[in-house]
Amino acid sequence: MATHVERLTRPAVRVHELTRRFGDTVVLDNLDLEIAPGEFVALLGRSGSGKSTLLRALAGLDQGTAATGEGTIDVPEAVSTVFQDSRLLPWQRVLRNVLLGLSGSKAREKGLEILAEVGLPGRESAWPAELSGGEQQRVALARSLVREPELLLADEPFGALDALTRIRMHALLQELCERHGPAVLLVTHDVDEAIVLADRVVVLDAGRIAVNQTIDLPKPRSHRDPRFLEYRYQLLGALGVKEEVA
Repeated sequence: MATHVERLTRPAVRVHELTRRFGDTVVLDNLDLEIAPGEFVALLGRSGSGKSTLLRALAGLDQGTAATGEGTIDVPEAVSTVFQDSRLLPWQRVLRNVLLGLSGSKAREKGLEILAEVGLPGRESAWPAELSGGEQQRVALARSLVREPELLLADEPFGALDALTRIRMHALLQELCERHGPAVLLVTHDVDEAIVLADRVVVLDAGRIAVNQTIDLPKPRSHRDPRFLEYRYQLLGALGVKEEVA
């Protein structure tokens, strides 16, 4: 059994020589990646670059699919996933959605605490249909964090939200991750979102890591910071988008 020190010093995620194929198409090509405990990594890439395939592999969701391949994946036992669709059960009230698979008075108490943390105190008896899109994603975050995961996988969790709600959710996610301390892998198409949130941004291209960039900016981050614009220019260039630096 790993000691407390070993759990803190070894990577939360270790991917080594990971390959995934769908028929003759190689989606992940001999990929290596490590994520430290508590580190927030954003994953960018054009469509078909392998982002979602990597996230599904880390979540163990590619078992029984058409994917084949080799390599090793080492992740913690406690892993939670948040998707673009909140995936709430419409026939269950908010608290039951948060506590899905959990039971007991301690679980209920923890569920109420986490609902307060995501800004939904007193909404435990609401139905999902009574919530806005942003509120539904707050419930999805609460459901993921109530289990105190060591790894949080987020697949474009804010992609369906309006711009103002996304900004609010960015701040909430940062606050929650700082409080609960999971390693995070965020799949996104939004370069600005990646720079605002992540400690490190990884760009996939044809199943390989093309860019592995530490974001050395204090938080909260400003889009007007010249260094923010430099990172933006670099990452957009890696994605094949040319933009003049203002």
